[in-house]
Amino acid sequence: MSREKLHTEVRRDQLADATLAVVADHGLRGLSIAAVARRVGLAPSAIYRHFAGKDAMLDAVLERLRERLLGAVAAARAETDDPVEALRRLLRRHMQLIRLNRALPRIVLSDDYHLGHPERRQRLLGVFSGYLDGVAGIIRQGQRRGRIRSDVNARSLAILFLGLIQPAGVLWTLSDGRFDVTGQARAAWPVFEQALRVPGTPRARPARTPRPRRSPS
Repeated sequence: MSREKLHTEVRRDQLADATLAVVADHGLRGLSIAAVARRVGLAPSAIYRHFAGKDAMLDAVLERLRERLLGAVAAARAETDDPVEALRRLLRRHMQLIRLNRALPRIVLSDDYHLGHPERRQRLLGVFSGYLDGVAGIIRQGQRRGRIRSDVNARSLAILFLGLIQPAGVLWTLSDGRFDVTGQARAAWPVFEQALRVPGTPRARPARTPRPRRSPS
């Protein structure tokens, strides 16, 4: 990859992050090229070297959402070979994603984002469909191993999993971050796990992080 291309990609990522920051502080209607330019210390004209306009920046934000959701699925699967534990870790990661990206729930919940933009609405639907596919993939793995009940459709269970997250995200957004999404996830998980598990199988035990050994004095 050439240095110029790398610089362009880094700048686009920086501008996408600045777009999220502006939306987090001022809402979707407060988003403008000038506001993003001020956030990163550039002249507004410099933004157009990377994005055709505000709509293009919002498209980049949607791509950022897709990458982070699918990245969370991949990371949860890589951390453990227990599908139930992978779901628990994915729930924790998704709540962290909400906490660290205040603008994402605002964008997803805003009619201004997709109303009158059928292509963007379809892309947003595709992002969540892809995420649900990833969750359903973990569930099917658990069903094959006898860890997750197989009498319920994996896709339906994946939507139920998403239902642990979306209402909490709405409350977190409406309360300006005061609603404890992490605590809600911790409280809701045992209920979901109970519905998920094959009767008679033990609950998933979170893997403990080994303590560092003390060096001999």
